[in-house]
Amino acid sequence: MIASFLLIALVTAGGFALTYRLSKDEPLIWRLAAGCIAGSAIFGTAGLLFGGLMGFGVPAAGLSFVAVLLLLLIFRDKAARQTLRSEWLRGKSRATAPGKGRALGFFYYAFFAAMLLFFFDRAMIETDSGIFTGGSQNLGDLPFHLGAIFAFTEGGVFPPENPNFAGVKFTYPFIADLITAMFVKLGIGVREAMLAQNLAWALSLLVLLERFVFRLVNDRLAARLAPPLLFFSGGLGFIYFFSDFFAQSRGFTDFLWNLPTDYTIGERFRWGNSLTTLFMTQRSLLLGMPLTILVLGLLWSIFSENTGQRDEETTTEKSGISFTTVSFSPALFIYGLLAGTLVLIHLHSLAVLFVACVLLMAMRPEKVRLLQYVAFGICVSAVAVPMLLWSMSGSATNASEFIGWHFGWDKREDNFLWFWLKNTGLVIPLVAVGLYLMFEVVRPPANAVAEPELKPSAKKKKKAKEKPTAAGPTPTNARSLLMFYVPFAAIFMICNAAKLAPWEWDNIKLLIYWYLVSIPFIAYAVSFAWRQAGAWKGVAAAAFALLIFSGSLDVWRTLSGAVNYEIFSADAVEAAEKIKDATEKDSLFLNAPTYNSTVVLTGRRSLMRYSGHLQSHGIDYRQREADVKTMYAGGPQAEKLLREYGIEYVLISQEERNTLQANEEFFSRFPVVVETGQNKVVKVRNEK
Repeated sequence: MIASFLLIALVTAGGFALTYRLSKDEPLIWRLAAGCIAGSAIFGTAGLLFGGLMGFGVPAAGLSFVAVLLLLLIFRDKAARQTLRSEWLRGKSRATAPGKGRALGFFYYAFFAAMLLFFFDRAMIETDSGIFTGGSQNLGDLPFHLGAIFAFTEGGVFPPENPNFAGVKFTYPFIADLITAMFVKLGIGVREAMLAQNLAWALSLLVLLERFVFRLVNDRLAARLAPPLLFFSGGLGFIYFFSDFFAQSRGFTDFLWNLPTDYTIGERFRWGNSLTTLFMTQRSLLLGMPLTILVLGLLWSIFSENTGQRDEETTTEKSGISFTTVSFSPALFIYGLLAGTLVLIHLHSLAVLFVACVLLMAMRPEKVRLLQYVAFGICVSAVAVPMLLWSMSGSATNASEFIGWHFGWDKREDNFLWFWLKNTGLVIPLVAVGLYLMFEVVRPPANAVAEPELKPSAKKKKKAKEKPTAAGPTPTNARSLLMFYVPFAAIFMICNAAKLAPWEWDNIKLLIYWYLVSIPFIAYAVSFAWRQAGAWKGVAAAAFALLIFSGSLDVWRTLSGAVNYEIFSADAVEAAEKIKDATEKDSLFLNAPTYNSTVVLTGRRSLMRYSGHLQSHGIDYRQREADVKTMYAGGPQAEKLLREYGIEYVLISQEERNTLQANEEFFSRFPVVVETGQNKVVKVRNEK
């Protein structure tokens, strides 16, 4: 485990240096978080390039580390070293300063670090009895990610074919799993690598979200409330928690340690909790979201009235026409290049940035901002377009499966308004309250007299004499923030009007960004109430508790060990090791189309695996599924299909016997190469 965290630290070190080209004034904790995410994106992309050029292995992984660590050369710049030193001294002074706030801050981060460590420790559990997961929604996703990781580490071709559907390109955004695979190639266990990465990315997400919200609403309490609002998200499921408790006879403590169900997702609820249904199961989002937050911070800087990414601006008059020349900060270009890597990190996040850029540009089309958006877009395209073209060529994904009218997201038979109220609780009402507070409370009185415009030197003197303002956005920033929310409100409406994936629930990959940018308004409303006198503190505390109650129950259910789902038995794990020894790396296997086939652990190609994953990726698997059944039935038609598909090995386990009625008499004429417990592998092709 220590070695895995050491490798994460090396990746973070290079990204940390890069942050001194992204921002001149940020706290060290932000630089560490941003460095971890930026370094991971660069490390994974470098691994893809080096692996493609020289084959995937230790040399490619080592060169990827070199590529990231070369960023440390930024500290050859004296200004960067001086900034680092001043930030270190400032951070040290703040950390050692007496005060209750420092202690609370320490316990805040310590709590989340411990909680996230134990939470992600339950994602994959290895025992003598096999491989398990403690995540109620991770039953199919864990073997999917393991299949991708082992396709990199054990497969014979790089980049690998789709491990779930042999013969086509693997177009799923796989950088997160590729990073894990590189750690595994360097001798780290897959469980330890996943745990260290998940923890580092989740903590980075916490810090970046906190800083992002503070930049938007200028309220430290609201910023501190933002991460728990994300990590413990949920709706009104806690109502059923109480009804479930009173319907049984166990004591409260015993019931709490053995929660019978999830309270944010299931038959009654579809929103889910971000940790249990998204960040544990969709590792791509866990890396993609903090990277997206970094870029959203840039977009906010460009869009907001008081800030921008320009260093200087000169205007010349020529033939009566005004021309503006802008000197752009290097940060603009670096952010664009980083955003481009989202194609293979989390494509839905890049789609969110595209929608945001287009709508923000349309709302404020000033020439300077327009040029900045164009420059940013060019840098994004320089990375994203080649990646997108590469991933689309040879793909079996049917794009038409991703678009269709579908009202109400996943509401099923529910009334639309009731569906969103029960799934998100106070979220939408508090967004409305936050918008109202910023529009009515923050804006200046109607009879306010505008101050005369001052010269730049006079502005600096005035600012030096001013007292610190109260928490909350300024009137100017409030107006900008309301407009900044428009693209994300649009995403919410689009996702409720159409399905943007073969499975409508997958709209959550976009809807989560509506919720993410709603959090500043929700947190500001709660913070505003907390600062008021009298009973308003109780109202704020109650509102916050109701917002996180259901999500906390689901997170606790994972932490408490109430869920232990077997993914692979001990026999399957042993059989996988023997298969790796007895078969070629690029072998093609026939196995049952299930999520947890033994072949997953071998890195060998499967003709077909779990149909649910294939359907969600827009792959038409129906003919191949029928052919799999025919081959297991045996007979002349089976022999013909085995030859046509080029099947080399056939797995016969309890799954094939139970669900496909495998004809063992037909396969008995082929040599057995592996036999362990209920698992048997026969070789049906002697030459390639």
